[in-house]
Amino acid sequence: MFKRIVSVALVAAVLVVGVFAEGQQEAAGSVKLTFSSVSVPDDAHTKAMTVFKDEVEKLSGGQITVDVYHSGQLFNQTAEQDAIRQGTVDMVYTSAQWNAQFIPKLSMFGAAFTFQSYDQMTKTFNGSIGKKLFDEIAASQGIRPLTAYYLGTRQLNLIEKVGAVTKPEQMKGVKLRVPNSPTWIAMGKALGGDPTPMAFGEVYMGLKTGAVDGQDNPLPTDKNAKFYEVTKYIVLTNHVVDSTWPTINEKKWQSLSKQQQEWVLAAAAKGREFCDKTVLENEASLIAFFKEQGLTVIENPDRAAFSAYAKNSYLTESKDLSKDWDLALYDEVQKIK
Repeated sequence: MFKRIVSVALVAAVLVVGVFAEGQQEAAGSVKLTFSSVSVPDDAHTKAMTVFKDEVEKLSGGQITVDVYHSGQLFNQTAEQDAIRQGTVDMVYTSAQWNAQFIPKLSMFGAAFTFQSYDQMTKTFNGSIGKKLFDEIAASQGIRPLTAYYLGTRQLNLIEKVGAVTKPEQMKGVKLRVPNSPTWIAMGKALGGDPTPMAFGEVYMGLKTGAVDGQDNPLPTDKNAKFYEVTKYIVLTNHVVDSTWPTINEKKWQSLSKQQQEWVLAAAAKGREFCDKTVLENEASLIAFFKEQGLTVIENPDRAAFSAYAKNSYLTESKDLSKDWDLALYDEVQKIK
């Protein structure tokens, strides 16, 4: 009788261990991604984070879950770039400008007037050129851009004391807020301004107090961050057709199965479809909005003069940056329409 009890107990123990192991295996197959951004709630690429989350959770049947943090809840703009490289966060938005600190030739994609249209930008980054660049970033930096979302076309946005600007010479001495990276600082110079590094979360108050005289962002960002409340002019320079790249830590990426990677890529593509469509639609309607808010919109500045000034600036005062450009690749991009 005793032997029988022991035997039954052993069988039960084996079953329990088996069930526990199976549960552990199932848990090991599940993935949680933490996605962080400094962008504000109404930005299209902020909303695209939730589109990505919903899509990847649906495609994976809940095997992959995503925690979304926006508005700098976890990190400021500079810290989140360090965090993804260190693996303390799984996903953030990066860009050509941020990655150029590590791969200098990428600075040409954040330079003023490299792209002339949305189509040219998206065909570049979401085509064969982009795939090679993203693989290079993954190999050298330990982070992998998944695709490129349209952030919008950057325009100048200035406070009242600056006055109406139509030529780059009128930007002399204007404290133009830029993110704190060499590529952004060079762009500020290329627009004729005095580049003044400042965290995104400080820009509204900086404009209000006069700590900076202006900033540049796509029109949807100007609206969502309410910069129109503390500025007077929008100058449609169209100087950067900008993109932002949902990017994952490479170790995290390599820990995913091939199927999980496919789900993540498909969800990123869904986010891009939403983001690009939203930004394009918003840009088409926002000029009227800003005029209604009392801003002066300068619709036809001398873009040729701005472009010529920018080219000279990159070749002279920012030559330490432009010397690393891949001019053959630059010419290849110019052929894309």
